[in-house]
Amino acid sequence: MTILIDVHAHLDWPDMLQDIDNVIQRAREAGVKVIIANGVDRESNRRVLELAGKYDIVQPALGIYPIDALQTEQGESFKETDIDKELDFIKQQDIIAIGEVGLDMKNGQDLEMQKDLFLKLINIAKEKDIPVIVHSRKAEQECIDVLEATGYKKVVMHCFSGRKHLIKRAADLGYYFSIPTNIVKSEHFQQLVKDVHISKLLTETDAPFLSPFPGKTNEPAFVIESLKKIAEIKGMTLDDTANNIFMNYQNLFLR
Repeated sequence: MTILIDVHAHLDWPDMLQDIDNVIQRAREAGVKVIIANGVDRESNRRVLELAGKYDIVQPALGIYPIDALQTEQGESFKETDIDKELDFIKQQDIIAIGEVGLDMKNGQDLEMQKDLFLKLINIAKEKDIPVIVHSRKAEQECIDVLEATGYKKVVMHCFSGRKHLIKRAADLGYYFSIPTNIVKSEHFQQLVKDVHISKLLTETDAPFLSPFPGKTNEPAFVIESLKKIAEIKGMTLDDTANNIFMNYQNLFLR
C-alpha cells in the first residue's frame, strides 16, 4: 500500500472531533502512516496531546497561532504572562514539531508582537531540535526574514502562498514546503510543485480546511490527492512520489 503522510491537520476542530474514530480509521485504510496534529492555542494544544496519546498514527505539534497571540476565545488580549506560561508548557512536552506558528497580516495585527512570539517559538524548536511548521498568510516575506535571521533550517512552509521569488528564496534556504490537497484546483500550488525539487516537498491536508472535494469536509485520508497531483506534475509514479515524500518526512522529523 502507498505510504501517506499528513504533516498538517487540525484534528481537534469540532468537524474532526465529532467523528474522530472514523476519521482515524479512514486514514489508516487509505495508507496514512503519520498525521501531525497542529495546535493553535492553550485548549487546542491540550486536545492535540490527548489525541496523540489515544491514536498511534497521530503525532503532536504544539504552537500559538499568530492571531491567537492577540486574542483569546473571549476576545480579550492574551496577557504576556499567559503567553509565557504556554511557552513553558510547550517546552516541557514531548512533541514532533512546533506548529502552527508564524505571522498573519490578513487577520492579525501588531506585527512586532507577532514577530516577538514567532522568535520565541522558533527558539523552542531550536532547543528541542525539531521542525517549525510556519503559517505566513499575507506575511510571506516577513516570515522568511525572521526565519533567515535565526539561521534555523528545520522549517516547513505550510500552504505557502508567496510569489515565485519568495518560493525560490525559501527553497534556497533549505526549507520544506507542505502541499495541501487543494492543489487539485490551485494553480499556485501546482506551479510551486513544478518549481521546487521533490526532495523539499511534503504533503498535508490542513483538515478540516482546503478540501479537494466540493462540499466535503477535508480529512487526512484525502492526502492522497496531494500525492497524485505531485506525481502527475513531476512525471513520477505514485509509489516513487510517496517514497520520496516519506523519505523527506523521515529526514526532517525523525533525525
